Amino acid sequence: MIPTRRLSFGAAIFALAALLPLSGGSGVPSQKGTALQATSVPTASATADSGALTVQADQTIGSISPFVYGVNDGPWALVPDNLQALSGQVGATYLRYPAGNWGDQHDLQPFLVDLFIASARQRHAEPTISVRLKGGTPDDAAALVQYTNIQQKYGVHYWSIGNEPDLYPNYTVDQYVRDWRAMAVAMRAVDPSILFVGPDISQYPATADAYGQKFRDWLSAFLKADGDLVSIVSIHRYPFPAAMNAPATTIDQLRQNPAEWDTIIPDLRQVIKAALGHDLPVGVTEVNSHWSPAKGGPADPDSFFHAIWWADALGHLIRQQVAVVAYFTLYTGATDASGLIGPSGVRPTYYVYSLYQHLGNQLLGSASTDASVTITAARRADGALTLLVINPADQDKALPISISGQAITGAVTLWRLDASHNAQSLGTTDEISKGTLHLPAQSASLYVISAP
Repeated sequence: MIPTRRLSFGAAIFALAALLPLSGGSGVPSQKGTALQATSVPTASATADSGALTVQADQTIGSISPFVYGVNDGPWALVPDNLQALSGQVGATYLRYPAGNWGDQHDLQPFLVDLFIASARQRHAEPTISVRLKGGTPDDAAALVQYTNIQQKYGVHYWSIGNEPDLYPNYTVDQYVRDWRAMAVAMRAVDPSILFVGPDISQYPATADAYGQKFRDWLSAFLKADGDLVSIVSIHRYPFPAAMNAPATTIDQLRQNPAEWDTIIPDLRQVIKAALGHDLPVGVTEVNSHWSPAKGGPADPDSFFHAIWWADALGHLIRQQVAVVAYFTLYTGATDASGLIGPSGVRPTYYVYSLYQHLGNQLLGSASTDASVTITAARRADGALTLLVINPADQDKALPISISGQAITGAVTLWRLDASHNAQSLGTTDEISKGTLHLPAQSASLYVISAP
């Protein structure tokens, strides 16, 4: 479901016109826009041989992709002027546009591309555009690339074709792979440098039943036909509600959900390897807890616990070394709670991104022997060791921690997201040096340990 726009296109263009540069260039950091590398070692877990939490500070697993902090954005969900500053502070690194099925119901006009690129530049985020598949043509897709990258010289590197094609009525995967390839070839003829993300199927559940298998079959058929043109293999995931008439999602259901990524991502990589004979980077280009417009409940997207769920889920995805993660979505109006921002301001999940801004970019070995607590360890460019520890349980926990490979001699700063703190700094702490972390119920705690 797509919310009603709360700001006219004309007003939005006027507000952002000053942001458009006079000449070309993508306006994004130089490391972006390059092909992300596949990884065949998806886990960052270390062996926990002492204590409840362990960190191997000298075991570098790999780089954390800069695009795991992405969000979806679209012309149907323009952020009002009074909330523009808040939207910029999210720290989104990857903007997927136009989010959802809007792009398969409308033609993306040039002025909307201009507006989107202005927004991406303002946020220093990597722009990615989806061309219209349903109702579109190869010529239309090529024309959009021509306008965006040749005429305007915006340098958009990442492109996708259609959104959730497995949901199109009376549309087979055989039709899809033919249509997709025709568009991809036409687009590459205009700009051979562009990279394709796909197929953006609607779900990829952890279950191995007939329901889950149909998505694997669709993905496999797509890769066998068009995998030679794909740079990032993308899926969508909305775990709740499980059925149209399912009761409201509970906190306990949400609490148990993030672990599914430790099944989904390795399975996804196996399907890719079986279809292509080699690995490709993977992306989750739409993700939220609910595909329905749930709101107001204790586990709905506008709830506090939803923020703890997403902090935990994003940690799993990072440890699985996913290349792209794009939350759905940046802004939604009063009838849909899925946006990080709503008409009245930010929703609790917004603060997850504030917390993750302190996490390093080099993934390190870590493990937890606690049944519910998870830990992600990373090294920052300034040499600081960072630990993100999630306790989604309803009880406070005091857990021993063991860190190998680094002497803890510098100051330790604690940032916390819980019912009382919106990803706020609590100052310095001696918990690390004393060897025990005190984790409030339903909390996300980020420890920044200064380099020795």
